[in-house]
Amino acid sequence: MSVRHGLLALLERGPRYGARLRTEFESRTGSTWPLNVGQVYTTLSRLERDGMVAQEGADEAGRDLYAITDSGRAELRSWFETPVDRTNPPRDELAIKLAMAVGAPGVDIREVIQSQRHHTLKAMQDYTRLKVQALADGPADRDEVAWLLVVEQLIFQAEAESRWLDHCESRLVRLAEGAGAEPSANADSPAASGPALSAADLPRVRN
Repeated sequence: MSVRHGLLALLERGPRYGARLRTEFESRTGSTWPLNVGQVYTTLSRLERDGMVAQEGADEAGRDLYAITDSGRAELRSWFETPVDRTNPPRDELAIKLAMAVGAPGVDIREVIQSQRHHTLKAMQDYTRLKVQALADGPADRDEVAWLLVVEQLIFQAEAESRWLDHCESRLVRLAEGAGAEPSANADSPAASGPALSAADLPRVRN
């Protein structure tokens, strides 16, 4: 998440003080990625240091206003025009957890997968309810449309994660069967039932 560029995008609409930037940022994203005022002012200080924003007086309440500079506008245009880099993805805790669970003594990896699946589906249902509620509220303004884009991305992400978890479980079942074992029993799982899948069942995992 680029707080830096998000603040520049908001300042493109006119000078703002820190607390207002925080409120508008959270309104646009539905508080999905909440900010604190300290983070906003720290980012503004760095942007000011880099010549992308400048202080522009104060409002009637004496709050310092910040305005975007020409350099900031150029940076913002570049950000909008440049694709988000997917060749160096951030670390994903779930992927690391499952990778470490394979072969870990005393860990039933299907229990790990099943627990995560329940959590992911619950999150997807919650996001879907938020979307339905937003659509039921009537015509959307600019901030509401922005929030819908964010919540729909979260829904798609949860759907993809759920499908990936199904794939992981199916792969582990095949590996266990190839090693002469059977997958662990789980009434909620679509896969076949049988004895628990242990670390010893997966000694030759390579992919």
